[in-house]
Amino acid sequence: MASSTENQGGKTDMQAMMDVYMKLGTPGGPHKLLAGMAGSWTTKIKSWCEPKKPPMESIGTCEQKMVLGGRFLHQEFTGEMMGSPFTGIGVNGYDNHTKKYVSTWMDSMGTAILFFEGTAGPDGKTITQESRYDDPVKGPMKWRSVTRIVDDNTHVFEMYATDKSGKEEKMMEITYTRKR
Repeated sequence: MASSTENQGGKTDMQAMMDVYMKLGTPGGPHKLLAGMAGSWTTKIKSWCEPKKPPMESIGTCEQKMVLGGRFLHQEFTGEMMGSPFTGIGVNGYDNHTKKYVSTWMDSMGTAILFFEGTAGPDGKTITQESRYDDPVKGPMKWRSVTRIVDDNTHVFEMYATDKSGKEEKMMEITYTRKR
């Protein structure tokens, strides 16, 4: 059976192909959700270095803006991590083709670019994503991030790690509060 982008001679119908790309490239509801996180934010960060000890706490700022015609949320984060200056850049989007939220993250503590992928929960305001990374100290890790949109002026980001033992531990929690 020929695909919808092939004509009867088995050749690709260029217009049909372009129509598919145009449809998939059009921002929709998930992109509107991400756009709601655009703006200037203050952050309160809790970082757990050891599971049974209290978290280290710090503050920071974050600037987020929609780019590429409302398709992606670009994030620039500035703060402190473990007593040192910390900066990070993230890009968040929603892939209309795979129906998944996708994100990249890079920061001043490493040279890796992390890729996360996941879905929204039934409430539409909780996005859970996963990533894998070969940590130089702990070995292969699975990371899980959860972003909860509390309201128009607050969202919470949580990061969990599972090492080769299979036990998941909370690594970080960041509360974003919109600057007024």
